[in-house]
This record gives sequence, structure tokens and C-alpha cells, in this order.
Amino acid sequence: MRILFSGETFPSARAMIAERLPSDELDVWRDRNVIPQMTDIDVLVPMMFRIDAVVMDALRPRLIQQVGSGLEGVDLAAARARQIPVAALPASGSNAESVAEHVLMLVLALLRELPLAQANVRAGVLGAPQGRMLAGRTVCLWGLGATALSLSHRLRSMGVKLLGITRDPSSPKVAAYGLDACYAPADRAACLAQTDILVPCIRLNEATKGIVDAAAFEQLPKGAYFVNAARGPLVDYRALYDALESGRLAGAALDVFWTEPVASDDPILALPNVIATPHIAGVTDRSYGEIVDGFTANIERFRRGEPLLNRSA
Repeated sequence: MRILFSGETFPSARAMIAERLPSDELDVWRDRNVIPQMTDIDVLVPMMFRIDAVVMDALRPRLIQQVGSGLEGVDLAAARARQIPVAALPASGSNAESVAEHVLMLVLALLRELPLAQANVRAGVLGAPQGRMLAGRTVCLWGLGATALSLSHRLRSMGVKLLGITRDPSSPKVAAYGLDACYAPADRAACLAQTDILVPCIRLNEATKGIVDAAAFEQLPKGAYFVNAARGPLVDYRALYDALESGRLAGAALDVFWTEPVASDDPILALPNVIATPHIAGVTDRSYGEIVDGFTANIERFRRGEPLLNRSA
């Protein structure tokens, strides 16, 4: 079976899959602007390239199987029209736990000004900077899914006040998050006005693109923090840059970006109050172990002609 990865990102996942599927041929599509001249693709794996009708017609994959849960880069309507099955993996389990751990690390790194602390070590400066405690602060989880649930459990143990924004704040599932208060999107201003640290945990789609906008940053108290390990396009880039550059936001920690890989000379990365990591929140040993298990299990089901798990189209 021939499996084509659309992009060279997330190399450890590709290496683990190669070990699990030694009899299959794994190829990499390296230049997003040049579609490979291949017509015998069994499985197309979306990485960071857009999989639209043009790509589907050129490559004619028999299956589009995601390594992970996000399918925002796949034109599902085009896949349905061409009767190409599309499947992803659940966002729960060790992946959600790994992302939650990374978000917590980023929150603490912002509050303790970790980049400056590292610079001070090299400069021989002791006892600075003076950090801020997480305990007693108010954290808003915008969107209540598997990652938010894992994160809520960690944050509650650290003495924070926990708020949520979700489509149905009266839903019984909200109780599992241990929130101090929960708001509908229409009431987000009241929630954000109390928020010291905003963490989006929303799925990206056309309705949520740019949902964290200039108005949202204005609704936060001056000196709030923003941490994003969900999806970059959830955030209005200009609004985020302006809020950071003006000092309205005290800082931001970003693991995901508006375009990926993010350009090394992107102006937002040069701001002194920004911490960035290269989309690694879910890249851990246990998370990838479960992801590769799910991916290869679906490949084997496809090989045997059995129904696919987590099929979206």
C-alpha cells in the first residue's frame, strides 16, 4: 500500500508509522506548491498542506487518513463528492493530556518570565525577574472539549478560579470541569472581563476562524495573558499583535500559528512578551503511541475492507 504524507512536519509520527507498517511504501510530498505526479496513492495523510478538490483530482487517493483529530485542512464536501473516505483520530486520551500539560507549562513560563530568567542566568543576574503566582488567578477555558477537561483538572489543583465559555453553559457535562462559572458565547464579555489568562480550546472551522478578535482582547483586563495551543487561525493576527505591542496583553504563549510552519522573521515572534513553541503540545511519547495505534489500526481496517473508525466523510 502506498501512503503519501503531505508535508515534512511531525517527523517522529512518520518514523513511528514506518516502523509499524514496514511492508508499505511511505512517501513525502515536500513542496505544497507542486502536487506530485502520482496517481497510485492508496492513503493520503494531511499534515500541513490543504487537501482540496484539485489535490484530490490530481492524486486520486483511496483514503484520506489524518494523524490526529483536526480535519480543517481537508475539503470534506469535495471528498464526499468524490466518494473518498476521510477519517481522523479522537482528540481524547493521552493527546488531550499532553496538550493540557504543555498549556500549563506555557502559563507558568509566562508568569515566571522564563526567557528573561534564562537570559539572567547567562548574564550572571541572580534573584530576577520577580514572577507572578498562578494561584488565585482567573483562567478562562473558551471551549469545553477533551483538552479543556484535562486542563481543568490540573488547574483546579493549583488554586485558580476557573471560568468557561461554551455553547450550552447549562449542559450537565459542564459539571465535570469544576468551573466556578460558565458563560454562553453571547455573554463572553462578562466572562472575559474577569479573566487573567485566556486559553482557547475551540475546534477550528469557518464559524470560529478569527473568533478571538480585537473585541475579545479589549474585553480582557489590561495585563491579561493569552495562551494558544489549539489552532492558530482562531486568533485575529493583527488584533493579537496590537494587543501585545501596546501592552494591553502582558504576554502570549503560542504553540500554533496562523500559517505553519510560522516564518522565522514573523514580527510577532520578535516581541519580548511572546513565548513560542513549534506545535509540540501533543508531541509526546504516550500521545504519539496512541495516535500511531489508531492510525495503523484504520490502515489495516482499510486494507481488509472493514468499516473505518472515526470516519468524517
